[in-house]
Amino acid sequence: MNDVRAKRIAKFIEPFRVEPGSKVKLDRDFDPAFKAGVTKKREGRELLRTGVELLAEYQRRLAAQGTHGVLLCLQALDAGGKDGTIRHVMSGVNPQGVAVSSFKVPSTAELGHDYLWRYACRLPARGEIGIFNRSHYEEVLVVRVHPEHLDRQRLPAGSLGKDLWARRYREINDWERYLSDNGFAVVKLFLNLSWSEQRARFLKRIDVPERNWKFSAADIRERAYWSDYQHAFSEMLSATSTAWAPWHVVPADRKWFARLCAGAVLAHTLIELDPQYPRVSSEARDELRDARAKLVAETEPAPARHGRAAAGRA
Repeated sequence: MNDVRAKRIAKFIEPFRVEPGSKVKLDRDFDPAFKAGVTKKREGRELLRTGVELLAEYQRRLAAQGTHGVLLCLQALDAGGKDGTIRHVMSGVNPQGVAVSSFKVPSTAELGHDYLWRYACRLPARGEIGIFNRSHYEEVLVVRVHPEHLDRQRLPAGSLGKDLWARRYREINDWERYLSDNGFAVVKLFLNLSWSEQRARFLKRIDVPERNWKFSAADIRERAYWSDYQHAFSEMLSATSTAWAPWHVVPADRKWFARLCAGAVLAHTLIELDPQYPRVSSEARDELRDARAKLVAETEPAPARHGRAAAGRA
């Protein structure tokens, strides 16, 4: 890929990156309606289409090389657009090379392990892209807003001190550093939705019959904790955006723009990895030439003799 195109993508996503070590306050630092100079929806869709083609090419190279893996973590409040982002951004890639994991309330079996265990079980293999629709960051978001969930995790009494969240941030950073050191890129996207846009999307789910299935009364109950979630997200972004696994805060009030941004961040990651098709050895090239010569020299086999006539002659 030419350097000019790679630099354009890097420049486009720069405003969304959380600088490691910075102190984030969501409502001050990131605008959910920001469009980065892309003013028209049609233009955004065309750019996304180009990005999808780029992702498809790099995913083929990633799978062929089989050295690196990519983990894409998507976090958002309810109605933030995670499902649509996955559907549109990954529309052009080979489904065999992508696995999506959605994490709900942990099961009894999962609660019998450490809090990162169920996420570790769903990590991608080398050559694959794994997508976490909600991720291990639920453990410092939902669990922080609703600390009663900690009771189900059966932690030792000494683990529940005031430094619990700082310790979890450190553990998550260390885990992601371990993954990065072993060839697995960790891409983290927070789809940043405004209070008013979430309200509009909830109303649409209620008012449009075909969307009723998407709505849950729990959505309204969680909306009452909006300020608590904003604080939890700000703290999480500040503590866990690292040089090896930075966060990108994606403006999500416009779905088409959120999808464009998500595709650009993922494309940038693959460009940085720069996977290559494996080089064929001279011995393997000789085998390929021999195989080609045999295929070119082949003649079509005669039709098989079967049916009544063949049976009668038998």
